[in-house]
Amino acid sequence: MPTLIVVDDVATDRMRIAGLASRWMDSTVLQASDGKTALQMIELHQPDIVLTDLHMPEMNGLQLVQEIREQYPYIPVILMTADGSEEIAAMALQQGAASYVPKRNLAQNLERTLQQVHVTARDSQIQPDILHQIQSTKTELLLYSERSSIRSTVGLLVNFLRCLPLGDETQRLRTGIAIEEAMLNAYYHGNFDVASAAGATPQKYDAIVAERAGDKDYALRRIFVSADITRERAIFVVRDEGKGFDPIPFLSGRLKPLDDRHRGIQLMATIMDELTYNTSGNEVTMIRNAITEMED
Repeated sequence: MPTLIVVDDVATDRMRIAGLASRWMDSTVLQASDGKTALQMIELHQPDIVLTDLHMPEMNGLQLVQEIREQYPYIPVILMTADGSEEIAAMALQQGAASYVPKRNLAQNLERTLQQVHVTARDSQIQPDILHQIQSTKTELLLYSERSSIRSTVGLLVNFLRCLPLGDETQRLRTGIAIEEAMLNAYYHGNFDVASAAGATPQKYDAIVAERAGDKDYALRRIFVSADITRERAIFVVRDEGKGFDPIPFLSGRLKPLDDRHRGIQLMATIMDELTYNTSGNEVTMIRNAITEMED
């Protein structure tokens, strides 16, 4: 069973979050009321994931992310964000947080986020020595719209990332999460044309997909994934066969990430060094550059 540490200075919020988190894989959930206590608990218990609020006295969530990255780079951190804190969340992602989930959507999205981070972290820790010796690799995949193929593809590409110097395992994990978010957007909002909606649950999206899976106009659409990875950079392209959308308002920051597609775009834009869409909005190109030294 995974071990989690929930960090929040508000006792009622902390207990509610711990209750939600404990449902995921029957997790053992420990609680800390501040960042300093959390660091002491991390040293003692070596958790699989830390889930922390941003706004706390003495040591806030951003400072906690920095400390964990320096002392325990293999432990992923998920941020919980309140309304209006998107810019701070972006800063935390830049400092090394693995992902984030808005507090208003915890009941709907916490389990999915925990699962995504946990599995990607597990895949990123597979270290066949031969993968470190690869100088470059090019891969193209043509996938039918099956949810299970997304996880398998991310696992494959995370392992290929061994040939790209990224400083630490957190950076590899984060890159994998960005790839997965691109593929999830292609799957749900691209090929199955699930309309974005604030507060929509993953279960609702899956129900819409299940209804449309028998319609060949949706079911036969494919996801195209390519990866060109060298010792200097990795270029990932994800394209779907949907009608596309206009990403400009979200890439420009004019609109806040109110739903899962826009949260995914923010994760991708923050984690990757470059992010661009084609004119129709159904193909995204993501570039991740090598890191030769640990980022400050």
